[in-house]
Amino acid sequence: MVEGKTESPVPKKCGPYISSVTSRSVNLMIRGVVLFLIGVFLALVLNLLQIQRNVTLFPPDVIASIFSSAWWVPPCCGTASAVIGLLYPCIDRHLGEPHKFKREWSSVMRCVAVFVGINHASAKVDFDNNIQLSLTLAALSIGLWWTFDRSRSGFGLGVGIAFLATLVTQLLVYNGVYQYTSPDFLYVRSWLPCIFFAGGITMGNIGRQLALYECKVIAEKSHQE
Repeated sequence: MVEGKTESPVPKKCGPYISSVTSRSVNLMIRGVVLFLIGVFLALVLNLLQIQRNVTLFPPDVIASIFSSAWWVPPCCGTASAVIGLLYPCIDRHLGEPHKFKREWSSVMRCVAVFVGINHASAKVDFDNNIQLSLTLAALSIGLWWTFDRSRSGFGLGVGIAFLATLVTQLLVYNGVYQYTSPDFLYVRSWLPCIFFAGGITMGNIGRQLALYECKVIAEKSHQE
């Protein structure tokens, strides 16, 4: 009688982890696809803001303007967004410092809105020189990190992402893939690293929130089993 009671709970513990819905690989794939689609969408929207900077009403050719950039830009932005969004929670786990600051979707949406505003300001706001614009965007980007992140890992990853993305962009422009108007930082604009930093923080917050939602779903299913 005693042995039967001790053996009965074993299959219940293993049940949730056998299910394909709660497996880590499936959830990782789902999060990657969601982050990729978000990155593609933001790339299209931000490209529209850059092109239509002086338009207040949607013109008849707005759809053509959305897809006027090179075909490879949205997929590249989507892939980078997926990598960044998956990397942030992974680094948090390895460092043993789970990110707990403002972990709700409303905060994530505000972070996305601020990032879009920073990107729009880079094309819309006129300054006397590019140095003033770069310093302003740098302050706004750091303010975005302080408001929605405040983690050392997030800041470090943001700086690393800004450095690598700027380096890749410099190489692309150097090889004639595309060009910037009035470059003042080698082949690109000096405010570009600020945009990459803010974008890294934004996608990191989205990735962290998706990972948190996954953990909650798995915990609830495990509790039900």
